[in-house]
Amino acid sequence: MEVRKMRITELLRADTMILHLSSASKRETIDDLSRKLDEAGKLHDLVRFREAILAREAQSTTGIGKGIAIPHAKTAAVKMPAIAFGRSKDGIDYEALDGQPSHLFFMIAASEGANNEHLETLARLSSLLMDEGLRKKLLEAETEEEVLRIIDAKERELAGEEANTRNVKITSPQAEAKAEAKTVQGKVLAVTACPTGIAHTYMAADALKAKAQELGIPFKVETNGSGGAKNELTEGDIADAVAIIVAADKQVEMKRFAGKHVIQVPVAEGIRKPKELLEKAWKQDAPVYYGQDGAKQEGERQKGRRGFYKHLMNGVSNMLPFVVGGGILIAISFLFGIHAADLKDPSYNPIAGALMTIGGGNAFGLMIPVLAAFIAMSIADRPGFAPGAVGGLMAATGQAGFLGGLIAGFLAGYLVVGLKKAFAGLPQSLEGIKPVLLYPLFGILLTGVIMMYVVIDPVKAINEGLKVWLSGMGTSNLVLLGLLLGGMMAVDMGGPINKAAFTFGIAMIDAGNYAPHAAIMAGGMVPPLGMALATTFFRNRFTKGEREAGKTCYVMGLSFITEGAIPFAAADPARVLPSAIIGSAIAGALAMVFGIGLPAPHGGVFVIPVVQGNAFLYLLAILSGAIVTALLVGFLKKPIQES
Repeated sequence: MEVRKMRITELLRADTMILHLSSASKRETIDDLSRKLDEAGKLHDLVRFREAILAREAQSTTGIGKGIAIPHAKTAAVKMPAIAFGRSKDGIDYEALDGQPSHLFFMIAASEGANNEHLETLARLSSLLMDEGLRKKLLEAETEEEVLRIIDAKERELAGEEANTRNVKITSPQAEAKAEAKTVQGKVLAVTACPTGIAHTYMAADALKAKAQELGIPFKVETNGSGGAKNELTEGDIADAVAIIVAADKQVEMKRFAGKHVIQVPVAEGIRKPKELLEKAWKQDAPVYYGQDGAKQEGERQKGRRGFYKHLMNGVSNMLPFVVGGGILIAISFLFGIHAADLKDPSYNPIAGALMTIGGGNAFGLMIPVLAAFIAMSIADRPGFAPGAVGGLMAATGQAGFLGGLIAGFLAGYLVVGLKKAFAGLPQSLEGIKPVLLYPLFGILLTGVIMMYVVIDPVKAINEGLKVWLSGMGTSNLVLLGLLLGGMMAVDMGGPINKAAFTFGIAMIDAGNYAPHAAIMAGGMVPPLGMALATTFFRNRFTKGEREAGKTCYVMGLSFITEGAIPFAAADPARVLPSAIIGSAIAGALAMVFGIGLPAPHGGVFVIPVVQGNAFLYLLAILSGAIVTALLVGFLKKPIQES
């Protein structure tokens, strides 16, 4: 018995439509459609839902081109799955991928914790919108009921085509074998995936499928949506594939494509350039994938998040839990006295000693080995992990510090890549001992020898020199350094520039210089605190939802969560980002001027009591930066009229 599929018209209703959008901008469109869903009783929390939509837009625009935008979010703020439809015949600048105005807007509200039936329905909507005829009819529809009839008719038509396809029978065994050979050999394969797995995943899949049919190219696509992988590629598919297109904005399983020509692009490219991708794949105009995530591909220059940055961020992201957990424990131990963890000091406290042992001696002590291990693993897959960990531990114990750990990770990773090539000619019977004997033995040996005799002493000298240089900096130079580090924290609010500044601060703490991290923490707290103040004192510049979101920014700012300001920056980057950068830079510079040091490798109000220097002046530096940000935002943004 076939289970009944949920229809699109069960999620899209007349009371969730706006046939004549009056919005003048992308943000207003999001506000209007979100409010429509809330008025229809589909949301638990309008503010949180809108924040989720804006967070998705911050990853990449959902204006996919062809006059369509599909803002979407899967969040607990949704009471029941629903779709809001909006239409603007004049068009709205939604920052679409093709640079053209958007006319049709489908806002998808997916709920968490429910079954995936509604997600399949939402994916089906994304597929339907690739039909140009359907889009034209929707633009011409005069009533909400007509919109529903158009979509329902198209969905029934598609369901009929699928049924007809399922009913085709091959009666001859010879014909069946011939058909199987024709559909498997020489196929182009594809995998599509986007972070939320609701819309772009399926639109890219359908765009590629339709273009492959038009070009006469045998084709199969795997979708990695919210409901998991569908139409998965089998070993047989991959073995006979001409090439594979991976159109994805999130991690997909890549090892299975080793030795095959692979094209890796963002998921939006699958929607925008299906013909170009398919033709390149069919001609095998693509690099050969070597078989480990992040490895360089033959003939292809690494771009975006691949290459050096990808490996570095893999190490940093896995290191951060040790930094945060261990750092906060260290900070708490300082509350008992700056030397209370020292057994020989008169102020010794056993609780402080235990916290310092757990946080500093163990959790924080693992920071550099973990960093190096995961950098090496990103480069060389699992065989790189042990050599990277050993190299990182040698850097930590040899006082080569954070820089030594970075070198150890990259050194170990590329050494293991070299070992894989060197051992590639060994007999097949020895294949099983490579990962358990040859790679760890020679990887650890070579990494250890190079670290011991080539890396550690020079890097240790560099760290000492840097420490002396920072200690001898004049006031003007310190101010410039504080401006730079503080401003970096607000440029991308949790992105690579923010993380680069934070990583530098941790390295300086490891080297015994606490001033840079004080400037970094001040800069990181300013953007959310500045937006909180702006929404409080310049209320007429923000919508009701934004004012509510501003209240949470107080908590986020005080907790050193710079990302709290992202929804505001995503909605109005031209005004919010410069304001935040200037405020953060001022806070960082003042922290340097006031001579503040921060020995705790984290941030937030709970480490204020352990700062070196005047804690009141440090708070003044942070508050000054936040006030500057709030004032700039208030002056730059214009008053708005809420309906």
